[in-house]
Formats: sequence, structure tokens, C-alpha cells
Amino acid sequence: MFIKSKIVITIVSLFLFSGTTVLYAAEDVQKQIDEIRGALPKFAIPMREVGDRFQNIYFAAQGGNWGLAFYMSKYMNGAMNPAKLTKPKEYEDWKSFYETTFAPVNKAIMAQDIKAFTKEYNAVIKSCNACHQGMGYGFIKVIKLREPVDKGLNYFLKSKATDVPK
Repeated sequence: MFIKSKIVITIVSLFLFSGTTVLYAAEDVQKQIDEIRGALPKFAIPMREVGDRFQNIYFAAQGGNWGLAFYMSKYMNGAMNPAKLTKPKEYEDWKSFYETTFAPVNKAIMAQDIKAFTKEYNAVIKSCNACHQGMGYGFIKVIKLREPVDKGLNYFLKSKATDVPK
């Protein structure tokens, strides 16, 4: 009977000890996840990349480099991915914007229609500024630059939007 009790106590002790270890391990993993999430860019940093790519889209389209215009659009959207974790509400607003408000710009890029592109691009600028104003960031006003942000690219290289790899 004494040996049986000792075995039961040992098993229960091991179980309790391993459970405590798992609990501490889970807390450690959560702490690491929180630290990683804290190191990811929130919204402003990805938006900076969005702004630069948005400006470059204009010059690519104007130069007939539709592949570059679509490439910039695709990666402009992808730049916002960290916000899925760091600012999920704002990310949903971005996603809605890109899939609805910005969609006509992408459609014009795919059609290589400079007239439609210019019209829709200008409409997006107005929409961006209205959104910034509505979110309390009225001091962030998008304008169309006189030259591209990335000066080291050939905006006049003729290409099609479909040239961009999937």
C-alpha cells in the first residue's frame, strides 16, 4: 500500500509539475508573440510606403510602363499586411478602400487607358484626403508630385500590366 501511494503521489506530482511548466511555456510564448507584434510597424510606416508607391504609379502610367504601374499597386497593397495584426480595424478600412475605391485605378491600369487612369487616380487623391480628414489626420494631405519618388526607375519602358508575375 505504501509503494502504491508513493507511485500515485509521484505521478500526480509529475503531472502538476509538467502542467506548471506548460503554463510557464505558454506565457513565454505569448510574451514573445506580443513582443513581435509590438515590433511590427503599425499603420503610419506602411502608409509611407503606400504613399511612395502611389506616387510612382502615376509616373509609370504616364510613361506607358503599365507593368510598373500595376507592380506598384500590387505591392502598395501588400505593404499594409502588418496592419492586419497591429491595427486590424484600420486594416479592414484599408482593404475596403483598395478593393472598392482604388479598384477603378487598377481597372484602368489593366486596360492601359490613360484617360480613365488619370480621372480615377485624381478621384483617389480626393478620397485619401477625405479619409485622412475623417480620421483626424487632416494635416496629411496627398498631392500629386511633379516627379516620381523613386528616380532610379525607367518610367518610360513600355510594358503591359499583365507582364507582372503572379
